[in-house]
Amino acid sequence: MIFPAYKIDKELLFRSFGLILYFYRSKHLIIIMQFPDNLKYTKDHEWISLDGNIATVGITEFAQRELGDIVYVEISAVGQALQANEIFGTVEAVKTVSDLYLPVSGTITEVNAALEANPEYVNQDAFGKGWMVKMEISNMDEVTELMDAAAYQALVGA
Repeated sequence: MIFPAYKIDKELLFRSFGLILYFYRSKHLIIIMQFPDNLKYTKDHEWISLDGNIATVGITEFAQRELGDIVYVEISAVGQALQANEIFGTVEAVKTVSDLYLPVSGTITEVNAALEANPEYVNQDAFGKGWMVKMEISNMDEVTELMDAAAYQALVGA
């Protein structure tokens, strides 16, 4: 696949299908960040995927990069009805602990049990194996308040 390249100071920016690839010549570092168009995003760096009124929630690739190596994920809200922006768990990295905020109101129906033994899935595949909870949404109108991929990309400065 050929990517259009734009020279910006010492970096090349490649864009294609929601992927951004930065190549820093001086450091030989490649960073790929995804912003899937089919997801919605929060200012607190959670993403939400919808299947009717069932949602899958996780943290964004940007968030996991900022946190660093994830060593523990704690979610104890399964079966609980929570409001949008309420804390539903925490994620612990090597040097910090961060709260997880529910993007919309609803009841958490499932927790990604694989994260208990493999918290690194959040770093390895934030939008896939690293999902955190599934929930039944109680107020679908709240989904319209979330950001699309372009707005979230602008928020994080990518």
